Amino acid sequence: MRVAVIDLGSQWTHRIWRTLRDLDCESEILPPDVSFSKVADADGLVLSGGAVRMGKGEDSKVSKCHALLDEFKKPVFGVCAGQQFIALHYGGSVAPAKMPEYGNTELTIIEPDDLFAGLPRKFTVWASHNDEVTKAPGFELLASSPDCKWHAFKHAKKPLYGTLFHPEVAHSQHGEEIYANFVKVCRR
Repeated sequence: MRVAVIDLGSQWTHRIWRTLRDLDCESEILPPDVSFSKVADADGLVLSGGAVRMGKGEDSKVSKCHALLDEFKKPVFGVCAGQQFIALHYGGSVAPAKMPEYGNTELTIIEPDDLFAGLPRKFTVWASHNDEVTKAPGFELLASSPDCKWHAFKHAKKPLYGTLFHPEVAHSQHGEEIYANFVKVCRR
C-alpha cells in the first residue's frame, strides 16, 4: 500500500506522513509540481494543508496540482488548503471565512460515510484556516462545525474526500482513525 503526500506548505505535512507510516503504508512527501509518473503507482494521494489563501486566489504554488487531479483516478484526500483546492478544481468556490477557526472546534457528522466509519457523531478536531469552501457542486456534505458548513465532503461519483480540519494534528480526536479509514478506501 502506497499513499503519496503532496506538500502544499503545511507545517504538519510530516505528521500526515508519520500517521500513514504508522498505518503500515509506504509514503513519501512530494512537491506540488511532481510529475504524474512519480505518483501513478500510488494507491492514494493526500494533498496537505498550507498557508496559501485559496479564498483570495493565491494558488500559484498549488495550481501545479491541477494535472494530478485530472490524471489520478484513485482516492484523493485533501486537508485544509488541499480540500479547498479540490473544491475549486471541480467548480466550487472558496472565500475568506466569516469566522476563521484556529484551535479546537466541535465537528458534527452530517452524513455517515466510510471516512468517518466507527466514529461518534460529534467530536473535537483541530482547525487552522482563514478561508472556507462556500460552494461545492458535485460534492456531498459530510461534516460541519458551528462556524463552518463545509468541514468535510466527498465527491458524489469520484473517490475524492476533503476535510477543512487537520486530522493529523494531535489535538484532533480520531485523527488516526480517519486516516485509517482513508487507507481502507484506497485498498478497495
